[in-house]
Amino acid sequence: MPLPTMTHSSAFLLPSSTAPSNPSGGADTTTYALVVLNQRLPRFAPLLWSRARLRVCADGGANRVFDGMPELLPGEDPAEVRTRYKPDVIKGDMDSIRPEVKEYYSNLGTNIVDESHDQDTTDLHKCVSFITSDLPVPEKSNLYILVLGALGGRFDHEMGNINVLYRFSNIKIILLSDDCSIFLLPKTHSHEIHIETSVEGPHCGLIPMGGPSDITTTTGLRWNLDNTSMRYGGLISTSNIVDEDKVTVTSDSDLIWTISLRN
Repeated sequence: MPLPTMTHSSAFLLPSSTAPSNPSGGADTTTYALVVLNQRLPRFAPLLWSRARLRVCADGGANRVFDGMPELLPGEDPAEVRTRYKPDVIKGDMDSIRPEVKEYYSNLGTNIVDESHDQDTTDLHKCVSFITSDLPVPEKSNLYILVLGALGGRFDHEMGNINVLYRFSNIKIILLSDDCSIFLLPKTHSHEIHIETSVEGPHCGLIPMGGPSDITTTTGLRWNLDNTSMRYGGLISTSNIVDEDKVTVTSDSDLIWTISLRN
């Protein structure tokens, strides 16, 4: 019995003059939620902010919005920018947010959720749990959680953020930096990745981080895999090239997909 197909698209990165498309055709019912972690904001942060229905800052991510949004919009009044880019929620253990930033957003009506009692999950885990339980989305397959600041900084933090992709493998969570995007391809589905060539590629990779893959098959890549085995200590598909506007992937293991982003 063939696996159900999961579709993926980076249309949310297209310029604001271009409406995000539905790769499956028909009416676009996609819902975006944005999570900001405690690393430098990428250049496209204002665009993604405008496309999100819910914006959640994880603890020190609020500092990044407070400081970084005016830097990304240097021609505008910083006070007006900070008012316009107000998080809906600040959530986490509150060990990184500056007191004046917390007070500023609290006075603007941002919901501050202190979860310092929970030291067993990461700030990203807390934010994803909040979004999936509180955001009214009839069909979770139409939800994209876009995460800024998950990459860079401490390596153990990066690994913790990638682990969240596995903890919520039924949700489309995309980790984004200025240089690349990363998301999980769960083995429960075959995958169609629709490439937006104006904003991403051509370099890409398929990484068997959760365990070895005995059989992975792809189309649309310069060096396709044909029932190929991948594992750490052996072959992994890094520095591959996207050759077509649609890439397909089927595997007996969960894989991490990553693709470069164009400046």
